[in-house]
Amino acid sequence: MDFLTSAVNNVNWEAIVQLSFLALIVLSGPLVIFVLAFRGGDL
Repeated sequence: MDFLTSAVNNVNWEAIVQLSFLALIVLSGPLVIFVLAFRGGDL
């Protein structure tokens, strides 16, 4: 159990959060274009 606790404490949570937000931002661009094309919007 001590190994599990030390493994959780050694994780760099800030890097994980920043990479998650970066992934959301990168994926939102094509998602917006896909939604506009699907709805027949004027690009």
